[in-house]
Parts: sequence; structure tokens; C-alpha cells
Amino acid sequence: MPANLKQLKSELTAELDSILNYWSKHTLDNQNEGFVGQIDFNDHIVANAEKGSVLNSRILWTFSSSYQITKKENHKEIAKRAFEYLSKYFYDPEFNGLFWSINADKTPKDTKNQIYALAFAIYGLSEYYVISQDQKALETAVNLYKSIQKYSYDPVNKGYLEAFTRNWQPIEDLRLSDKDANEKKTMNTHLHIIEAYANLFKVWKDETLKKDSIELLETIEKHFINTETGHLRLFFDENWIEKPDVISYGHDIEAAWLLLQCAEVLEEENLIANYKKHAVQIAEVTKEGFDTDGGLWYEFEPKENELIAEKHWWVQAEALIGFYNAYQLTGNEEYLKIVFENWNFIKKHILDHKNGEWFWGIHKDYSLIQKDKAGFWKCPYHNSRACLELINRIKT
Repeated sequence: MPANLKQLKSELTAELDSILNYWSKHTLDNQNEGFVGQIDFNDHIVANAEKGSVLNSRILWTFSSSYQITKKENHKEIAKRAFEYLSKYFYDPEFNGLFWSINADKTPKDTKNQIYALAFAIYGLSEYYVISQDQKALETAVNLYKSIQKYSYDPVNKGYLEAFTRNWQPIEDLRLSDKDANEKKTMNTHLHIIEAYANLFKVWKDETLKKDSIELLETIEKHFINTETGHLRLFFDENWIEKPDVISYGHDIEAAWLLLQCAEVLEEENLIANYKKHAVQIAEVTKEGFDTDGGLWYEFEPKENELIAEKHWWVQAEALIGFYNAYQLTGNEEYLKIVFENWNFIKKHILDHKNGEWFWGIHKDYSLIQKDKAGFWKCPYHNSRACLELINRIKT
């Protein structure tokens, strides 16, 4: 196994470099500043596509985090470009919020405050502060954290509400995307708020932030983790009445390792112990979502007893980390075997060996899902983070 791990680490280091090269070469928007809003399945830039704040924040996080390993100045420069673009055009100083999207000409397009997007801005800004020590980045991250606490936090029932208008009024459509249930509290947003808060706490040791973060981990454990099944509950109303939905294998395995990492950042021993147990239980039940080819299916619909027979890029990326994490916690080489099988699946079916980056995914018949190479949801965050996490975790 050690020899295989050494090879895996080497391959992931090369893949990280490949991902960063793709985004460095193909996504800089030299006409309108920042980054292009969309590159289609055929690697063609979609002219004047709207630009999403989540994409920009994830580019900011990716290049800030990667620079700490690569030490390549152009990676730091791209992180700076993402920071400046976010600060100038996405951040809304009037209402201390963040535009969901802007037009190619840099004017606001969708001005709603989607808490998920604010969380990713905090995540990226905190990471950028690590490499830049730019106080403006830290101040913006703290301002956005304070907005989330002021407007989104539910002091009665705990947890966080999904979305608001630009001036923080209630909004009818709370959804992140068309496929989501229109509910006030979702696992996905809570997961990424704690991810952001823990990253902010690394660079800003504020006791109120720590208290808020601990409460959030407790809330996630209470409401979102189904300890009977090991899967996550995804959607609730404001009173924590569940609206049953699909089993999301990607979110399950992402939460498995990420929530434990957040507990470790906060150095809260009880939560660390609990989330170690959750990490292993969730990994164990996620095994049911693997195909014989090493790929992890996207989702399962329990009501219909129907598999959503697609294998998406980000689901595979999170599986790499989640199962390596389970191996670290248990020493059980069955989890490590899954990591190798999953990486072989990624190399065979998900990597674009011709043009670079990862395809969106494949259908059951192995035909490619013809969706963006870069765009609102197709970002360098999941796959680069999988490379970074395993590079850091594999001690060879």
C-alpha cells in the first residue's frame, strides 16, 4: 500500500497542477476583468455570460489554498485578481451583502443575498488572507459573517434561513437551483456556513465566532444527520419539520470529512469525538452508492426506489477525501481500496485528457453529460480540494 500511496500522491500533485493550468489559461476575462462566466462542454467560451459569485469565490479559495503548496507566483496573482473582482463588483457595501450574479459588463444582475454565496465568499476571503495578509479581505469576511448572524440566524429555533432580497427582506424563491426544494433551512447551506466559519476562525480567533460555530455544529448534528440511516436529511421548514427528499451521496461523503475538520479547527473535544463517529458511519453507508466501476452515483430517490444514474465530477472528488478520511480514522484498508478504485474511475471517465479539467460527469451508459466545463456551478473547488486534501494527508 505505501508504494501505491506514493504514486497516488504524485498523480494528484500532477492533477492539481493540471487543474490550475486550465483555469489560469482559459478562464481569465481580459475584456471585462475577472473570469469568464461560462465555458461550455466543447471548451468554447460563452460570450457575455453572467458571472456567479460562487464561481468567483471558489476560484479565490482554490488559488489561495493551492499557492500554499505550489508557491507559484501566478497562482497568487490569480487569487489577487479574484479578490479584487469580488471586492469591486460582487460585494455590496450599501447593504453589507453579496450579489448572487453580475452581468458581463460588471453591473449587478441578481442582487439577492443567498446565504450559501455569502458563506463561500467568507471561505475564499479567509483563505486569501492567509497568503496576502490583506486586512480588507479579512474585514470583508467579518462583515459578511456579521450579516449572516444578523439576518439569517434564527434565534428562536436555531439554524439559518436560506435567502433574502438585496436589502435583507424575505424572498419568495429561496432555492439555490431549480432542482432544490423551496425550503427555509437546507443541509447544503448549513454545511457551507460552518465550512466558512471554521476557515474564518483559523485567521480570526473571535470568541463569538467560535460560539456561533460550535452551536452550528450542534444544530447540524441534531437535525441534519440521521444516525439511524447514516444519511443526511436535506430540507426543512423554519420549525425543523423535514421535507423528505433524495439521498445525496456526494453531500453525505462531503459532510463526513468536512464537519469533522471544522470540529477540529474549533478544538471542541466532544464534537470531535462525535464527528469522528459520524464520519465513519456516513462513509460506511455511502458505500451503497458505489458502482462496480469505482464511480459513486449522484443521488437515490427512496420514494420511487430509483437511482439517479449519473456520476458527477464533484461527487467523485468528495469521495476521495471522505474515504481516505475514513481510512485514517479506522486503519481499515477497505476504505483505502475504495479511494484507489474511485481515482481509477476518475482517470478513466472524468478527466478530460485532451483539453484539461474534469467533465461534468457521465450517464449510466458512460456517455458524457454535456454540461459546462466552467460556470455557475462548475468550479475548480471540489477537484482541486480533493487533490490538496490528499496531498496533505498522505504522509510518504
